[in-house]
Amino acid sequence: MRIGEYLGGIDYPGRIILGGTGAGGEDILLYAITGRSANSRNRLFALDGGTLRTIPADASKVADPSLIIYRAMASACGSTVLTNGDQTDTICSFLSAGGTLGEALASREYEPDAPNYTPRISLVMGREGYSLSIISKESGSDEASRRIFDYGKENGVCHIIHTYEGNGDPLPSFSGLPVRLEAEASALDLLSRAWDALDPDIRISMYVRYGSDEIVRNAMGGTNG
Repeated sequence: MRIGEYLGGIDYPGRIILGGTGAGGEDILLYAITGRSANSRNRLFALDGGTLRTIPADASKVADPSLIIYRAMASACGSTVLTNGDQTDTICSFLSAGGTLGEALASREYEPDAPNYTPRISLVMGREGYSLSIISKESGSDEASRRIFDYGKENGVCHIIHTYEGNGDPLPSFSGLPVRLEAEASALDLLSRAWDALDPDIRISMYVRYGSDEIVRNAMGGTNG
């Protein structure tokens, strides 16, 4: 399956993380945010020297920055860490101190945004492979489920996770395994097909790294890269 076909079948995926390997062995990363509320939509991606941040499009309109403004991507010990929240900093701190992704996740919970309890999703891309992880609320309990999925690099293959499985009240959290997708041929192909598959009313920002190529697209600010 290709990313356009996959995302086109989900009316509201929330935040999206993809990791994988291009046909030529290139590392592939994608992070995208979608949103419905004015507070959520008032955001841009800003890329600076290997660090990706969410920033307000209009600082005067930010109602609550706690779950929408964060460092989404950074590096630690030769790995790239990409997440949907401030657990980026937690994971980088643990890895830099000689710890593991599992230890970092054990110190965190799902987001406290009742009634949705949005999962925390993360990617760690290393030299030999990558790990996707999900911290979600257990059904019928306040306990957190922490799952890690490890993959070796396989040319032409990516895996995708996202916070929600569609619309609902409350929003249904992503469940099951990361979905295996066929890698696109370039950064622009990946960004264009993923962006076009999303409902224009909910898409906010998207970041793609494909080997050494990086592209940022913001609904409110155009494309860079």
